[in-house]
Amino acid sequence: MSSAPPPAAAHEALRQFVDGPCDPSFLSALHKALAADPGAHGVRSERLLRRLRALGEELPPARRLFEDPARLAALHAWTAVADPGLCMTALVHYLLCLGSMAQLSDDPAALETRMAALESGRTKGVYLITEVGQANSHLATATRAEFDPASGEFVLHTPDPGAVKFCGAGSRTVPQTGVVLARLYAGGVDRGVFAFVADITDEHGPLPGIEMSSGLELGALPLDYVHLRFHTVRLPFAHWLGDGARIDGDGTFHDPAGSPDRRLQRTLRVGQGLWATMPAVAAATCRQSAVQAVNYARQRRTQGRLAPGAPLLGYRSQQRAVLGALADAFALTCAARRTSGMWADALKASDAPRADTAMGLSPWAAVSAPLAAYKALAVRTAARVAADCQRHCGFSGHLDINGLAGYHGFHHAFDTAGGDSQLILYDVGRTLVEQYVPAQAQAQAAPGAPSPDSPLWWPALARRHEHLLTEHLRRLHDLRAQEAADPFDLWNPLLEDAGLLGELHATRLMADDVAHTLARTTDPALTRAIAPLAALHGVTTARRWAGSLLTRGALRPADVDALTAAADRLCDEILPHLPLLTEAFAFPDDIVAAPLAAADVNAATDAGLTWTPGGTA
Repeated sequence: MSSAPPPAAAHEALRQFVDGPCDPSFLSALHKALAADPGAHGVRSERLLRRLRALGEELPPARRLFEDPARLAALHAWTAVADPGLCMTALVHYLLCLGSMAQLSDDPAALETRMAALESGRTKGVYLITEVGQANSHLATATRAEFDPASGEFVLHTPDPGAVKFCGAGSRTVPQTGVVLARLYAGGVDRGVFAFVADITDEHGPLPGIEMSSGLELGALPLDYVHLRFHTVRLPFAHWLGDGARIDGDGTFHDPAGSPDRRLQRTLRVGQGLWATMPAVAAATCRQSAVQAVNYARQRRTQGRLAPGAPLLGYRSQQRAVLGALADAFALTCAARRTSGMWADALKASDAPRADTAMGLSPWAAVSAPLAAYKALAVRTAARVAADCQRHCGFSGHLDINGLAGYHGFHHAFDTAGGDSQLILYDVGRTLVEQYVPAQAQAQAAPGAPSPDSPLWWPALARRHEHLLTEHLRRLHDLRAQEAADPFDLWNPLLEDAGLLGELHATRLMADDVAHTLARTTDPALTRAIAPLAALHGVTTARRWAGSLLTRGALRPADVDALTAAADRLCDEILPHLPLLTEAFAFPDDIVAAPLAAADVNAATDAGLTWTPGGTA
């Protein structure tokens, strides 16, 4: 529990790793924009729009940001720490709304006025995809956009109550432009699902043809959610984000995608940016959550009879929790670097990536199975870490001013947003089973001999366990296939295990990211700090997976029993490096503004209170 200052070189190396490849000038501008006081006047939507405007004033134009995924990742990571509601708004505004217009439009010049308004923050961008009437609505979009050959326009319409959109477009007092997913009909024929640009509101409320419900409250992530429907809204031809498809003058329709499923994949490929960014967002909130939990545990004195006056951090149970949170935050940071690079590669491709996964319970894994899996794991990990830190900070952890409740609510709500995580994991696991080749297993039969204290232990074990679980499910699959020819009858009893396999696959990907990060680290002082952090992530993850590891024989009971002692040894290794880790992981005070991050938590909490003496009325 040393408080010695961290080595300068190691601190700089860790800070650069945390910040990623963003140049300091961009981070400085981002810091300035988020630290600006948005003012307390006006409704929530107006405050959010002022913050979007501040980002638009300080940062490069959003279309330039799409050339640099690392900057977009940093933008959303910082906004998540500062204000989770702003982050959700920005994710939709930049990645889904502007992203669709930038990546799918065949005539961007015709959208210039709207794109400029979105970039500057004069208009808020929304994305309308989910329909309320049925599960998995993304695979059966019912909202219609009918091409009118006489006018050359599209007529956007909600045909029945089940096609009503659920969205965060209930900001009635600010201008909003939406990207709406609708089924295109040309010549009376269903041509597949495309994105369309539609103005939703101005400062006076919904525009003609737009019908908006009263608000739907969501306490975990409070924004302006509503149901919304369209009544024969006419859209100019250029508002069709055709993505290479075309309609000739004689009404003939052409689509290079080649099939409805392929068209849906192409339309939804903007989701890759969201999924690639979520690990950075999750890593940022996890780092700040862990820093605050460590800070609290170091200051808080306990009066339990075992050791009156001892700091909370002296207890092993507290160490495993809050240092484990630091370890998970580090692992997510490694994953974030990987996903940012994957998205950069996807953006360079001239075409949407060819899917190796057929459409299943949802379209997401077919668009990009690895990025979708990373999204699911990232939001679940961050929600768990924030909840653990809340619990280990007692009453202070649940106060809104300390931010942990907001971080937890954001990620917990995002489990079903941006692509339902459970459906993603079902499809990822199902694909792994269907693509399983037994001959590939032989080379992975032995996990190697490192001890749990080694950062290499968990990646090897996770890989071994993924093989064993895949092999087991393939046997069950093949047995059922002898009796059940229908895909639903075949998979219905296996979906829960398929979801577990999908989650394990994502967990193994992150384990490999941690190992690759360590392999590239050359600073000895930094290695000494992060190697035990990486190993602790592995040990604590293995403890969470203990039941599955034992069931499939990847670990023996004695191995699991030894994990607690290994965690304690690793905590002892990490404790001297806490000054380095917490200083590099923490966000600036004017971004966080949480008493739990202060040098004196109690004094900082008290400073935010006003007192009323009795008898003064």
